[in-house]
Amino acid sequence: MSVPVTVVGEALIDIVIPPSGDAVEHAGGSPLNVAIGLARLGHDTRLATHVGTDARGRRIADLVNGEGITLLPGSTDAARTATAAAHLDRAGVATYEFDFGWELDPGSVPTGDGAHLHVGSISATTEPGSGAVLDVVRAARASATVSYDPNARPSLMGDPADARVVIERLIGLADVVKASDEDVRWLYPGTPVPQVLAHWASLGPALCAVTQGGEEAIVLAAGELQRFPTLPSAVVDTVGAGDSFMAGLLSGLLDASLLGDAAARERLRFAEWPVLAAAVDRALACAAITVSRAGANPPHRVDLDIDIEG
Repeated sequence: MSVPVTVVGEALIDIVIPPSGDAVEHAGGSPLNVAIGLARLGHDTRLATHVGTDARGRRIADLVNGEGITLLPGSTDAARTATAAAHLDRAGVATYEFDFGWELDPGSVPTGDGAHLHVGSISATTEPGSGAVLDVVRAARASATVSYDPNARPSLMGDPADARVVIERLIGLADVVKASDEDVRWLYPGTPVPQVLAHWASLGPALCAVTQGGEEAIVLAAGELQRFPTLPSAVVDTVGAGDSFMAGLLSGLLDASLLGDAAARERLRFAEWPVLAAAVDRALACAAITVSRAGANPPHRVDLDIDIEG
């Protein structure tokens, strides 16, 4: 049975500014990127977000509809659509500057049985909307699995000690957590990644992963730490790579029937490593394809050259 996925979080316009040449605008935002990644991998996806009816908001709504994603009620009520200026260095690595606002009506987000909920990034840690995101997660958790990507943005999230309280509260309610090494360094300066993963796992998630750019991904699950080398790729830029990894990871877990209702939560907790590794491999493949393209442009299932029953 197909498991529907609801993604809750920001959709915005990435203004990609290269070291030389003209800026280019792309629809982005970590949760939107994850929603698109999941839809392109063949999953029934819904999005609860907060954009305006301005030209940028209409662009996002058109994109969402064009990707076959259901845009949930209340998602187009913002006064204006948020932006993130992504300044690229000569290696293609982005740093961000934001014009951001976020609100959410928890009642607009379905939390029915047999679904999966994904939340993350700015919307999950920035008031006034972050409290509503927490309410949605708490309401959903009894009957649905939950994934979370902190996707830290220091310029918006304030003091890391304060952000850590909010982030760890969500980690404790999640089944799957994925972060970047940059997130870890900001939240836990000087603490090795394996130690951070062990701490997160002690809070409750069955699977915790940290990506490290072009270096290996580190995953803790089933009581065991595994390291996965990244796949070779000609890097154009890194925008959306982590989100593609997240979508690929969730896609693999969904196809393995490890996400959905409470029974799926138990299957995930006791899953064996060959099954989990296949999901991580899909995540790495999605990320490798995305960094070879400009902007956040995740692959379709056919791009992965995989043959898995949907």
